[in-house]
Amino acid sequence: MTTGQVTQVLTELRSGNLHAADKLLPLVYDQLRNLAQRYLSQERAGHTLQPTALVHEAYIRMVGNADWEDRAHFFAVAARAMRRILVDHARVRSAAKRGGGEARWPIEAAENCAERPDEYVVALDEALTNLAGIDPELARLVELRFFGGLSVEESADVLKVSVRTVNRNWVVAKGWLHRTISGET
Repeated sequence: MTTGQVTQVLTELRSGNLHAADKLLPLVYDQLRNLAQRYLSQERAGHTLQPTALVHEAYIRMVGNADWEDRAHFFAVAARAMRRILVDHARVRSAAKRGGGEARWPIEAAENCAERPDEYVVALDEALTNLAGIDPELARLVELRFFGGLSVEESADVLKVSVRTVNRNWVVAKGWLHRTISGET
């Protein structure tokens, strides 16, 4: 898959060619599946959500809104869709288990959400939603890096800022999330 091929198909979709959606999935499927696999590879045994299901659910949610600028924007939207699916799944699972109490988890635990309990994914989502109310760009960066698996350079491209700005904002966002999730605020 080349960036140009994906961008070309996305341009066709934006211009109203509905058949372009049939060309898009084969171009992006492997990368989306790798991303989903990374999230779920170290989940608890017997986890009901599988990488293929995560990819398909995210793609179904996304295909109705085919207003993507380019490949990077597409994967940013995919990251957001996967985040919503993972959080929804975690909420359903943890609602039955926790009985109302909210667990606190350190932000360092966020390095790979697939290794964390469902409660942590929900706590991270709530903190990220609060961060979006304060600074939407910081929240979007966390979403791109954490849920989207994008590199610093890819995130800078999506956000249309410098790599240095991404690095600086990444430190700020992680610090804010750490304080919020650990209850230090």
